[in-house]
Amino acid sequence: MAEQVLMTAEGLEMLKQELEERKTVKRKEIKEAIKVARGYGDLSENSEYDEAKDAQAQNELRISEIEETLKHVVLIEENAGNDGVSVGSKVKVYDIEFDEEVIYKIVGSTEADPAKFRISNESPVGAALLGHKVGDKVTAVTPMGTLEFEIREIIK
Repeated sequence: MAEQVLMTAEGLEMLKQELEERKTVKRKEIKEAIKVARGYGDLSENSEYDEAKDAQAQNELRISEIEETLKHVVLIEENAGNDGVSVGSKVKVYDIEFDEEVIYKIVGSTEADPAKFRISNESPVGAALLGHKVGDKVTAVTPMGTLEFEIREIIK
């Protein structure tokens, strides 16, 4: 069996929506692009046809990846309280070096998006925060250097 994929309910829903979009809308758009490109004549020198076929291959590959991922999803419980930080937690931390508060959501690696402060439980910061409680000081060793945080709140 393949490795389990940890995912929040929100992440699972987004993945299902992407799959549906790719199977219905995207497939139809690509099919139409291939049809139009065929109308341009000789397929051996038809770059529009080649591009449409490449788009089709990429779309089908992504559909397969999503379907495989969905087979191995383990839904994570989103919790809060004194149990400490876990996958699914939102954590308000104080970044000591930058003198600012940040709220991270700890998610599985497939739905991580650092730009939206959704960090993977496998990332240096995410892994460092796991298991800690409000008031704990946490050090995370990252490729950019060592970061120090104080956990201020675990939010549901």
